[in-house]
Amino acid sequence: MFTKAERLISLRNLRPKKKEGFLKIISIFSFLGIMLGVAILIIVMSVMNGFKTDLTNKILGLNPHVVIQPNSFEIDEEFIVNIKKNFKEIRLSKSYTGEGITISNNNAKGVILKGVDKNEKNIIKFFKEYTSKGKLENFKSNHVFIGSELAFDLDLQMGDTLNLMSSAFVSTPLGSLPKQENFKVGGIFNTGFLEFDKNIVFLNIQDALSIFDKTEKDQNVEIYLDDPIKADYYKKKFEKINQNFFIYTWSDLNKSLFSALKVERNVMFIILSLIVVVAAFNIISGLTILIKNKTKEIAILKTLGLSNKSIKKTFFLTGLTIGFFATISGVILGILFSINIEKLRIFLSSFFNLEIFPSDIYFLDKLPSEINLNSIFIIFLISIIISAIASYLPAMKISKMSTFRALRYE
Repeated sequence: MFTKAERLISLRNLRPKKKEGFLKIISIFSFLGIMLGVAILIIVMSVMNGFKTDLTNKILGLNPHVVIQPNSFEIDEEFIVNIKKNFKEIRLSKSYTGEGITISNNNAKGVILKGVDKNEKNIIKFFKEYTSKGKLENFKSNHVFIGSELAFDLDLQMGDTLNLMSSAFVSTPLGSLPKQENFKVGGIFNTGFLEFDKNIVFLNIQDALSIFDKTEKDQNVEIYLDDPIKADYYKKKFEKINQNFFIYTWSDLNKSLFSALKVERNVMFIILSLIVVVAAFNIISGLTILIKNKTKEIAILKTLGLSNKSIKKTFFLTGLTIGFFATISGVILGILFSINIEKLRIFLSSFFNLEIFPSDIYFLDKLPSEINLNSIFIIFLISIIISAIASYLPAMKISKMSTFRALRYE
């Protein structure tokens, strides 16, 4: 593609003379600009990918993949048998969820009360993985498991008593009052997902039905899949079996969140790509000045028989070389930073005594990072294309140069 002579001339252009020091500074800024632009793009994309993956994993680990609610129609045994017969790969459990208020130590907080079956495999797995205080054996009648953040807000410890008030009302001589019962704290869990740890209270399903004044026919059916990504596919299948029930998936509950993340990721990619574009302008200005300074040399090369095309290729190769090595350096720098981003966050937080990426805002207790090879390849390709365009534009001017005018005063 490039002859030996073209490569030699291009290499010489990359080493400007001492009197061309300003040109050298422009080349350095071009290199640094593209390198930092590519590195920042990779770091930001890796953090956003990691954030989305970590958030998805936590949501999938804390919630059922498909939920079937009675919707005023009883979920009969025939429907459940039908599902088990046609979809042997899924796992079923029953639950009941409602809104309530926790009252303890003169503090009150609105929460979600979730009644679950402690013998269900996913519930056992959840408590074993996330319980920080207490044991699964403590999850029995009149006992609850609460999140670490909720325990901190209400100043609760293991064995303490708290009062749960539901949205169901009972008739008393004083009128209708919200139904409430006392429970003991049997365990405290810590998922690292702040919104979950602050707002969820687990209790035995029979206790949940009792406090909401419900019966077993009001229970929800929760479905767990081996591949949660196929939740929408199973949802459509279940709806065909019976359309009377209200069926939703984990993605339905979090659609707005993931849509916002996708939009934010795309916007950030476009904005940060402008850093590489701005840096590429330095290549244009640098090559323009270089061509202006090399006017006489270009004229001599033409008289020696070197074609316009070859000369344009030499200057194009000069700019592309800067862009290529700057991109490679940016990729390496970006990957190294992405791998060590959490260590860097901890160091900066302790050094400047600042809380970077506070967990109560970003839902996570640490800064995640996930290196995606496809994203890196796209960033690499875009950077090379921008560098190629920036190198091509000034090189095109060489064809308009007059050899006679360049040599007339020599």
